[in-house]
Amino acid sequence: MAFLREPTGAGLATLACQGVFVGTSSWKYAGWRGRLYDESRYLWRGKVAESRFEKGCLAEYAEVFKTVCVDAAYYTFPSEKYLEGLAAQVPADFRFGFKVTDEVTVKHFPNLPRFGVRAGRPNSNFLNAELFANAFLRPCERIRTHVGVLIFEFSRFHSAEYAHGADFVADLERFLGALPRGWPYAVELRNRHWLTPEYFDCLRRHDVAHTFNSWNAMPTVTDQMALPDSIPSDELLAARFLLRPGRSYEEAVRTFQPYREVKETYPEARSAGAALIRNGRNHPRRKTYIFVNNRLEGNALDTIAAMLDEAV
Repeated sequence: MAFLREPTGAGLATLACQGVFVGTSSWKYAGWRGRLYDESRYLWRGKVAESRFEKGCLAEYAEVFKTVCVDAAYYTFPSEKYLEGLAAQVPADFRFGFKVTDEVTVKHFPNLPRFGVRAGRPNSNFLNAELFANAFLRPCERIRTHVGVLIFEFSRFHSAEYAHGADFVADLERFLGALPRGWPYAVELRNRHWLTPEYFDCLRRHDVAHTFNSWNAMPTVTDQMALPDSIPSDELLAARFLLRPGRSYEEAVRTFQPYREVKETYPEARSAGAALIRNGRNHPRRKTYIFVNNRLEGNALDTIAAMLDEAV
């Protein structure tokens, strides 16, 4: 099934009323112009003005979708002004997913230019619940009714950081116990062997969701779903379809840019997404958030349309 604005938007609106929110990871893709986005809205002197497109396309996105994952929040703590600017562009029933800023989730800063002199060094703010509450949650209070899920993404830890998954779970237990209550939290792991009963028990004790994630070195979402007690929260379920297992991020970018069309179908992910949609419809008291990335198949719009079609 190909993406078409009207029928897809109607289906997504119906699902949102049933507690199932399906959207994309970010939204500012030029490759979606002419499909999701009407280029005439962003013209200036006969050409698409990129600044106008980037500032205004969320409002057009929200005419079709009821949720989006804000990946930008991972790279810097969001300001009140930034969050209020997002909320001003969407209707009242729209919900944002936010990746929590990596200042809280990395144990050692990666060797990347954006970290400057901190690159490669230990992070003293790792799992700092007070910093998270002040620098992330406090600004989010201004748009709290629009907050659907807050995802703590933990990139793959190495043995020098944690010798055993149980050590991470012990730290996670303390961190989750220190968080302010009443917010929709989810945890995303990138260490496949840490998906243990102890990990899921920890999440259950704090009513925190596990984020089913399709990623390079992780089991498929279907395999994660088959693990005992892999839905630990009665209130929330989250999933992110990012990469096909075995494929690196860099390879996916090279293969799929500029994300205009599906270049390689991934049936397992489509079926897993459809299964999560059906599960969400059957549990309307639990909010379900499913986010799809262009780098999964080449075009998240068509991938979502296929998931919706299979979920019928």
